[in-house]
Amino acid sequence: MKSKRVLITGAAGFLGSHLCDRFIANGDEVLAMDNLITGNMENLEHLSGHPNFTFYHHDVSTFVHVPGKLDYILHFASPASPIDYLKIPIQTLKVSSLGTHNLLGLALNKKARILVASTSEVYGDPLVHPQTEEYWGNVNPVGPRGVYDEAKRFQEAMTMAYHTFHGLETRIARIFNTYGPRMRLNDGRVLPAFIGQALRGEDLTVFGDGSQTRSFCYVDDTVQAMLLMMETSKEVTGPINVGNPVECTILQLANLILELTGSKSTLSFLPAGADDPLKRQPAIKLAQKELAWQPQLELKEGLQKTIAYFQSYLN
Repeated sequence: MKSKRVLITGAAGFLGSHLCDRFIANGDEVLAMDNLITGNMENLEHLSGHPNFTFYHHDVSTFVHVPGKLDYILHFASPASPIDYLKIPIQTLKVSSLGTHNLLGLALNKKARILVASTSEVYGDPLVHPQTEEYWGNVNPVGPRGVYDEAKRFQEAMTMAYHTFHGLETRIARIFNTYGPRMRLNDGRVLPAFIGQALRGEDLTVFGDGSQTRSFCYVDDTVQAMLLMMETSKEVTGPINVGNPVECTILQLANLILELTGSKSTLSFLPAGADDPLKRQPAIKLAQKELAWQPQLELKEGLQKTIAYFQSYLN
């Protein structure tokens, strides 16, 4: 397959950096863009000096210029944890609205195929279970999480408008909880929080009673779905759910992490956060049908890899 010239935004983040690795491994040229507001250059330092890798320190909420041709654009720039979007709500809104608009315009100009990273958060606190792509969601637009949820819903609407009005080749991936090496230890998300607390011998903080469910997909599986969405010649505009349909309660996750780390920590319970979804589980029939994709790695094995990463990071 002919090598591609690929722009990845949010490239210094968790998912973005893994995407850079995959495209570089495929022999493609990667243009990585990040304003480093939540991204970390440590995630990309192993690619520094690679002949097919260029880094642009830039905020996509402002005009985006990239010289030369582009084949693919993958828009993964956005704060993605509740701690981030409570601290920087305006930037969270801007990157998925103004940033998306800028990148769709760039894709149109370059005649490039673009994938936007949407999220299971577009479903809000769902009243339908599991969540299919046809479900419109149950979102509080003015709650503390609304800046992220509504920005991503707007992103989807803008992307579809460019597809229908301009005929742009677009892809929308609704990504559910993804985990793995390079997650930020202190980003406020449950999985790195539990692992960090277990490794430090601290109590694991459970918000609510721990009966809330999440579905965790290992990063390599999520990245594989992104590549399949970009490379298929099919008309897979989406949105397509990308996640692991195996549901797990927060209590089950906590106990599994205690088991795998050998930690003697105990659980401490605090009140649940505002608008915290009670259930989160993707229906992935569309991804199975259109992409022949489904997650391969089981939670226990993925957690072992992630714990090993955090152990090396903390030591």
